[in-house]
Amino acid sequence: MVNKEKNQSILKMTLLGLVPLVVLGLVVYSFFLGGPTKIFQSDLPPVEDIHVLNHTLEKDLIFLNVINSGTDDVFIAQVMVRGAFWNHEVSPERNLSPLKTALVTIPFPWNIGEPIEIILLTSSGITFDYEIEVASITPQVSFAALGRFGMLGIYVGVIPVALGICWFPFLRRLKKTAMDFLIYVTVGLLAFLTIDAFLEGFEAAEALPGMFHGAALLILGFIGTYLILLGIGARVGEKHKDSSPGMTIAWIMALGIGFHNFGEGLAIGSAYVLGELSLGALLVIGFTLHNATEGIAIVAPILKEKVKLSGLCKLGLLAGVPTIFGCWIGAFTYSQIWAIFFLGVGAGALAQVIGAILGRRTRSNLLQPFNILGIIMGYLLMYGTGLLVGGS
Repeated sequence: MVNKEKNQSILKMTLLGLVPLVVLGLVVYSFFLGGPTKIFQSDLPPVEDIHVLNHTLEKDLIFLNVINSGTDDVFIAQVMVRGAFWNHEVSPERNLSPLKTALVTIPFPWNIGEPIEIILLTSSGITFDYEIEVASITPQVSFAALGRFGMLGIYVGVIPVALGICWFPFLRRLKKTAMDFLIYVTVGLLAFLTIDAFLEGFEAAEALPGMFHGAALLILGFIGTYLILLGIGARVGEKHKDSSPGMTIAWIMALGIGFHNFGEGLAIGSAYVLGELSLGALLVIGFTLHNATEGIAIVAPILKEKVKLSGLCKLGLLAGVPTIFGCWIGAFTYSQIWAIFFLGVGAGALAQVIGAILGRRTRSNLLQPFNILGIIMGYLLMYGTGLLVGGS
């Protein structure tokens, strides 16, 4: 009898929880069918919006991957290239319902290095502009292409971080005052990377249609990663109370920098495909200097500890190798949505590391003029090397 009453109580609670969800689902479904909005359809003008997700170029062919990012159906009626109406095909169909994608194929004799201005016209006469700033053949996935972009990731990610870690034997011979200064320089480096990731993320989010909520996605990556790493750090600290927390911080720092470098690789690969990035020596030098400082940041928390060479290699690979994967994805399957998310993930990881470093320091230690100078110098060091990258 007791079990029967208990089962009935559970069933009653389940029904009470499900009924509001079912009603809510029916309401939302009625809106999708047109429901209450049909009353206003004759009074409101159509809201059309077409967004070009990406483009690819082949010899005498332009491909645009477009999406209907508005709330009403859109019919692609015409395409203009450099001010002239041009033959084209739209597949699977010209009429796009909300969130539906299509491929626009344009036979056009473009020239390498020249800009291409494209206008999409809807049946209602609304135009949507898209510009290919520098035309170049879109690379296809092949062993040769993977090798080229993989080497690019090694040049700008793996090698610079490894060079920074190579300073480990020299850095650990410094006195305590100099080591404290170096740790605060690290905080300045990470602060710049965190702010830089946020600014890049918000800039990319503005270019996305509002329906994707790019800023919210960026913040989700930031907060989610911060809380996850905070929980991991707490659990690791409980399980390894006798072990040094410095190595834990170093691992989390390498992970955060790895996420940041992954986003950097995405930008490099996609920019190269779009013809917006020079692959000259200045680019390699700029990224080498920029990312070498990240290697210093990784080893700073473990300067007083006994660390094996294999451990240093693993830290360097964790921070640098994601750049290779970023270059591959950016070159062949670039997604601005994923790029924004990973920028948020990188910023969250770096912010958690900053909190972990400062949490081990006293307030009086933080407010020492020499240490404050270290934070400023670390920030300016990243800013200066970032100018070299931007200038290339």
